[in-house]
Amino acid sequence: MVYHLLVLLLFGVCFTELLLVNCELDESSIIERFREYLRIPSTHPNPDYSQTTRFILSQAREIGVEAQILTFVEEKPLILLTWVGENPSLPSVLFNSHTDVVPAELQKWMYGYGPFDANIDSHGNIFARGSQDMKCVGMQYLESLRVLKSMGFMPKRNLHLLFVPDEEIGGQDGMAEFVESSHFSDLNIGVVLDEGVVSPTNLYRVFNGERSAWWFVIKATGFPGHGSKLYDNSAMENLMISMESISKFRQVQFDLIKQEIASAGEVISINLAYLKAGTPTPNVSVYTSISNF
Repeated sequence: MVYHLLVLLLFGVCFTELLLVNCELDESSIIERFREYLRIPSTHPNPDYSQTTRFILSQAREIGVEAQILTFVEEKPLILLTWVGENPSLPSVLFNSHTDVVPAELQKWMYGYGPFDANIDSHGNIFARGSQDMKCVGMQYLESLRVLKSMGFMPKRNLHLLFVPDEEIGGQDGMAEFVESSHFSDLNIGVVLDEGVVSPTNLYRVFNGERSAWWFVIKATGFPGHGSKLYDNSAMENLMISMESISKFRQVQFDLIKQEIASAGEVISINLAYLKAGTPTPNVSVYTSISNF
């Protein structure tokens, strides 16, 4: 039962096309709701969370589910929607998405009047900042609830939709605060679905534990260089031995994507975050931080 319910919700927009007649839903209305969400300029460094909050709350009222605002850090609200099931004591299901999007440069935008115009071309493609990451997923969750509600469907357990802020800058004031709160533990969550690889078709792939981060620091030490002589085992020389090995591994993973053998969610990504060097006497130390491994 839980599995089928997850499938219905995850594939809600795909099913919507098949259920338009029975549920008396208009496809154009679905698209317009999505475009309305996209037009909200929730971009960093100053995302407008007040507009996204009003929009999501309005959708909750239309659909007929409970809604509450959770604020752990001022001006960074989380919106939690709840559809109470037949047996609320069962572990619940949480569908998470974030409302903030990465910065957009107006002067470089090629479609419509700007990154928040949500312009539609002749092929039906919608262009807007945040359309893939990840307002499309948030709207799919909402439209799935709308369809299931219209069908008279009743879940066995509670279903929660969570819209969080500041995901694009680490989530410290949003999700990080939420999972440490009593609000999270009170939900009795059994399964969580979050963002993943965007699909251009009606087929979706589910990843378990995708993008688990591992941050690590490499410290290389050795004698500093000098214009008049060469030293063996200098700090930078020792660091480069490690970096060359890591770079070769990174290239192999990247080639899988370029050759369309694997998607971004199927490879191990590794990125150099920063370098720090110093020249204490008598040795020099060089640090490098690797992320997303």
